Amino acid sequence: MTNEKSEQRWERTVTLSDAGTRLDKFWGRELAGEGVSRGRVKGWIESGLALVDGEVTTKGNLKLARGQVAVIRAAAPEADPLGPASPPEPVSGDIEAVYEDEHMLVIVKPAGLTVHPAPSEPGPTLVNLLIHQWPDIAAENSGMDPQRPGIVHRLDKDTSGLMAVARTESARLALSASFAGHETFKVYLALVHGRPELAEGVIDAPMGRHPTHKTLMAVLPKGGREARSDYRVLWTGPRGLASLAAVRIHTGRTHQIRVHMAHIGHPLIGDAAYGPRENAEWSRRPDRLAGLAPRQMLHAFYLSVPHPVTGEPVTRWLAPPEDFRALLAGLTRECLRVGIVGMPGGGKSALLKALRDMGRPCFSADECVAGLYGPGGDGAAMIRQRFGGNYTLDDGSVDKRALFAAMCASEGMRREVMDMIHPMVRHQCEAFFQAHRDEPVAYAEVPLLLEGGWHKTGAVDLVAGVRCPEAKRTGELRELRRLPPEVLAVFDSWQWPEADKLAACDLVVDNDRGLAELADGARRLDQAALTAWERRNREAADRMDALWPELAAELDAVRNPA
Repeated sequence: MTNEKSEQRWERTVTLSDAGTRLDKFWGRELAGEGVSRGRVKGWIESGLALVDGEVTTKGNLKLARGQVAVIRAAAPEADPLGPASPPEPVSGDIEAVYEDEHMLVIVKPAGLTVHPAPSEPGPTLVNLLIHQWPDIAAENSGMDPQRPGIVHRLDKDTSGLMAVARTESARLALSASFAGHETFKVYLALVHGRPELAEGVIDAPMGRHPTHKTLMAVLPKGGREARSDYRVLWTGPRGLASLAAVRIHTGRTHQIRVHMAHIGHPLIGDAAYGPRENAEWSRRPDRLAGLAPRQMLHAFYLSVPHPVTGEPVTRWLAPPEDFRALLAGLTRECLRVGIVGMPGGGKSALLKALRDMGRPCFSADECVAGLYGPGGDGAAMIRQRFGGNYTLDDGSVDKRALFAAMCASEGMRREVMDMIHPMVRHQCEAFFQAHRDEPVAYAEVPLLLEGGWHKTGAVDLVAGVRCPEAKRTGELRELRRLPPEVLAVFDSWQWPEADKLAACDLVVDNDRGLAELADGARRLDQAALTAWERRNREAADRMDALWPELAAELDAVRNPA
């Protein structure tokens, strides 16, 4: 992080990874992001503007040692050995100011805009747009640094949000001192992968240059500079896919939030530099979320700085931009997961077929088990491994008759088989729901869903039960399936009674007539599910809209405790 004073001065403590590095190469690398060339660094060193442990050195080839304090100052423009760099030209644009007076601005920096010119980013930059919109900020009018007039702190190119800008040299000095003295209050919104184990916490982890990737920062066990961030999880998406966190930084290290959140195992969504594995997995998602993170999802939400003249706090907050809110909405708007249950032979499969005929994505646990038990199926392999060839046919599939007989004869055997097969079914059902995330509703018929506790662990959002008269279920429907009464009785004994099942359901479809009436029930079920999906989305959007002013009010209270 740059220690910027009025004369443009930088200071670093040499880390173990930098030991043995030449002084000119060290500063050339450190200042590359500041728009300073290697040639300019070399000229400053030869002009006596570099110190190592307080001693002036003019030798660029000096090898640095771990723990040394290196300082370098920028030459005054007229004394710069390469001459003054060309000042940035005004470029028309539309930068919004949420606070403005003759001394300072608080502006909205859009994502994708670099703050000031650099060799790798000649422009247009925020500075180019600022001096066009507010010409008094330009160096020839304000007397400020020609390359970075008004800039007292920075946001990464792909970070959106609030920035303070000075309009005079005296305001710049005062604001720079406030940032250097930690007199400012800054809170960011970050969308991160997963759900942090702790809902809130302090990350006190010193940072410095990455030991092998010099363009990146890292948490360092030794030799890093103090870096502290507080975070609080505001919201976690369905199934813990992602979380929205408010992060307050007490220090202003380069990439601090990105590094710290990755350090605790939850890098920012869209951050390929500090979450490469997670970012690669995200980009391969089969749903539309893959295209909703074009940048690291970080937004400077809340900023409070002492006014450079009055000292009174200038405080503003800013709701996140459209791309940030689009990802939040996308995380919320996943398919409504509906589980279908009922007594054996009661019409669950017929209801599922009616929903499938309507074009809805449907999953059948019975079909899944058939695949698992078939030749080459994972379930067949596990049963063969556990029980030898006792329940395996010549083609490698499961001998279902023999296995069923053994399960009927031994409750322990039944539970053991269930404990092997049910996790496989649940895994495939989860993959099914993920593959159909962009649909409004998806259905899964799982006979033992309630018995397995799926409704209590978030595997489904709603449970629909099929109610069928006992005489019909044990009579004509049983005969259609060619199911012996004693086999149906065994299946019944492995499940909850119908009254208990239906009492645990959110919706009930009656199967007391024919297939046409059951198809009507499927349409009513689907309409109810769509209504629930729309209501959930509407409530989620309302919660997010209310979150921003509520969070700002909470931060106001933290900043000004009673």
